[in-house]
Amino acid sequence: MGPPAFDDAFIQTLDTLFAWRRDVRRFRPDAVDPDHLRACLAAAHRAPSVGNSRPWRFVRVSDPARRAAVAQDFSRCNAAAATVYDAARAARYRTLKLAGLNEAPEHLAVFCDDSTETGLGLGRASMPETLAYSVVGAVQCFWLAARARGLGVGWVSILEPACVTEILAVPATWRLVAYLCVGHPVEEHLDPELERHGWQVEDPRGAALIER
Repeated sequence: MGPPAFDDAFIQTLDTLFAWRRDVRRFRPDAVDPDHLRACLAAAHRAPSVGNSRPWRFVRVSDPARRAAVAQDFSRCNAAAATVYDAARAARYRTLKLAGLNEAPEHLAVFCDDSTETGLGLGRASMPETLAYSVVGAVQCFWLAARARGLGVGWVSILEPACVTEILAVPATWRLVAYLCVGHPVEEHLDPELERHGWQVEDPRGAALIER
């Protein structure tokens, strides 16, 4: 059997999926279907990785005390982050909702296992950072699979990685790459929230192809 053929209708649907992949911060309390969560994790495991190392480690955070500790770390880091701006921008910053830690039914911490021997180091001798980049690819696969199933994902980056590593009691060789909130969105928007709330405008440079 040969590879599948992806027709124009599929390609258009795929483009729509990419367009509607949003960073979600507002979640309904409804539980996530366990089958959907497993399917999204399976999609993540099909991500490309340097040397086929598959260094991602997904940790489901269900313990209320651990969740509360992560939320407390976010609050501390978020307060510190506002201080780098001038007064007007800091005031705007404090109005933004930058995480759904208190509402999301599912929390997933995603680590890069820097000690993995899978792949025997192939492809990363000169660019060791590709190990963590591989984890980012897995996060993106998870995110798209979740969006296709009506789930929202929010990537919480305003955290101290060492604190999260300690809170979750994972090996010291695991490096935090992403902390994800997962659940059903309260609202749906095609435009990014930070643009919608006036924090920034779209930068066209990211869509430019530079010729050399």
